[in-house]
Amino acid sequence: MKRGLLICLAVLTLSVIAACSNDTAAKDGDSEDTVTVKIGVNGTDGAQWPILKEKAAKEGIEIELIEFADYTLPNNALAQGDIDMNAFQHIAFLGQFVKESGQDIVPIGSTMLAPMGLYSEKITSVDEIKEGDKIALPDDPSNQARALRLLESAGLITLTEDFGLFGTPSDIVENPLNLDIIPMKAQQTPRVLPDVAAAVINNGVAGQAGFSPAEDPIFKEEESDERIHPYVNILAVSGKNKNNDTYKRIAELYQEDDIAKAVEADTNGGSFLVKLTQDQLDKSFESLKK
Repeated sequence: MKRGLLICLAVLTLSVIAACSNDTAAKDGDSEDTVTVKIGVNGTDGAQWPILKEKAAKEGIEIELIEFADYTLPNNALAQGDIDMNAFQHIAFLGQFVKESGQDIVPIGSTMLAPMGLYSEKITSVDEIKEGDKIALPDDPSNQARALRLLESAGLITLTEDFGLFGTPSDIVENPLNLDIIPMKAQQTPRVLPDVAAAVINNGVAGQAGFSPAEDPIFKEEESDERIHPYVNILAVSGKNKNNDTYKRIAELYQEDDIAKAVEADTNGGSFLVKLTQDQLDKSFESLKK
């Protein structure tokens, strides 16, 4: 009887120790209380990611970045459930992907915009552009349409009302200065600046050419212009997870001031955070899927 009692007491003691150990682990924020969220990206070196990870960790969310080398892979991985969110594309890119693939992927939050700009070595304002001047712009479909939108925002041309994501110079309905619009490879746009009045240059290409996308354009996209909404980068999730509280919280954390400052500092002011509401995201996204 005494031997049996001793065994029972030993088992009870071990059970109490184990329970205390588990309770301590839970209080310390171990995996039992932590939700892991895998986010697909094209680059993990952005200054915003360590900050976002730390902010999320304080709320029991462990962010794991999964890096992809190809622009098509993060959406496919999301559709297949290999990741929970992705952050690499703008609304227009996702709209085209969904339209072509039929996958149910939606934006859950806006992140940043890398503005496209109009650059010149000859003038300092769009007001100086003259009759018959030459304007260079990228010739790939999406960037060409975006560049034409920029020229319209600058008041230089007017486009058709149904101008879409892949409009061309043939969609110009008003060109009061008879500007000579010259499409060319995006990488060539900085090189022709000595030969044209101005050139529309992608943010990344401008940086590679030694320009400051924040300071050097004579005109650039602005957050207040709704025409740039399709080119705002986003956090995306599977449609079934659109209302997931954890994913929505990550999107909210991305919009806080310390993230905004990190993005601007990391890009020397070349990119900035854009805060679109879910209604604005949905409106822009749905129009692009049609």
